[in-house]
Amino acid sequence: MDAFISTFIYFIAAIVVILIGLVIFEWITTKYKDWDEIKAGNQAVALSITGKIIGISIILSFAIYHSISVWETLIWGAYGVILQMIAYLLFELVTRKFSVEEQLKNNNIAVGVISLGVSVGLAFVIGASIT
Repeated sequence: MDAFISTFIYFIAAIVVILIGLVIFEWITTKYKDWDEIKAGNQAVALSITGKIIGISIILSFAIYHSISVWETLIWGAYGVILQMIAYLLFELVTRKFSVEEQLKNNNIAVGVISLGVSVGLAFVIGASIT
């Protein structure tokens, strides 16, 4: 029975970390509001948010594998969210020919796919570094 309770606690912890991460990402994107864009059918923003959710989940899965407590998992999860934000800001910085935020707002699906790939790809690197 302890395994079922433990799984449920990690499940709730993951939801909390993901929701907090999404709220923080909403704050750092100033040119649009994520959920308004999704409601309007903006697939590029939806892809970008999907990458963030999957990315944070990947980091949390590695944290669960390598942590000895839920608290340690939460700390690694929070750190992973911070690193994902840095990755997003770096992605915006290195694309000098266009603004990632503007392209996402304009429903540029190619940029949405790349944004998803950056989030997921770096999540594996971040996750693998958790020891």
